[in-house]
Formats: sequence, structure tokens, C-alpha cells
Amino acid sequence: MSDGELEKLAGEVGTLSDVATETLRAEISQRGLTIAPRESVRAADEEKDSKRVTIRQYLNLQEALLAKSVLDSAAIECFLFDENIVRIDWFWSNAVGGIKLRVRQEDAAAAIALLDQHP
Repeated sequence: MSDGELEKLAGEVGTLSDVATETLRAEISQRGLTIAPRESVRAADEEKDSKRVTIRQYLNLQEALLAKSVLDSAAIECFLFDENIVRIDWFWSNAVGGIKLRVRQEDAAAAIALLDQHP
């Protein structure tokens, strides 16, 4: 790899395995470069995801989409997790614990109150 390619890869260190990260650091050191591996945007997104909480779990997709639409209409940012697994084969819903509706931690109380109004 060229020095430029190593620099680009160093910008995406959050997407690399531990072995690949150590190999990259060793190569940068061996070449005497002053490139500092930095966390990628993906790592920052994962940190942001960790501040989201699951407020409901649904066994079927229709109920999950309805609840999401209620929160979307109230401008509460929300996400469905494991939705695609259930879309592919509904039988997996029990195995993965259903479709999870997640919101930011600071929006959780408002979202729960809103969903409680729309059973």
C-alpha cells in the first residue's frame, strides 16, 4: 500500500478488526509516518446508538410500524431494530426477542407516554 492508502485506512480504524488495527499501527511505525489512526464516523454512530433505549418490543411488523409512525408524527426520532430479520422470516421474531423500538434516552419518557395513549 502507498502512504496515502495507509492514511485513508487509518481514518477508518473503527471498521478494522483488532489484528488489522495492530498491523496497521505496526506498518505506520515501521515506515516512520506520523499518521495517527482515528476512529471512524461508524464508531461515533455506534456510541450514539448506545445512548438509545428500547421502549417496546413487538412480535409482528405491523404493530411495530404503527408505533414507529406514532412517534414519527410527534417528531420523536425512533428506530426499529431486528426489523429486517422479521421481514425475512417472521418465525425468527421470537428468537431475536421481537422487533425493538428504540429512542434516544432523553425522549424515552415522552415516547412511552405517547404510545400509552395509542394502545
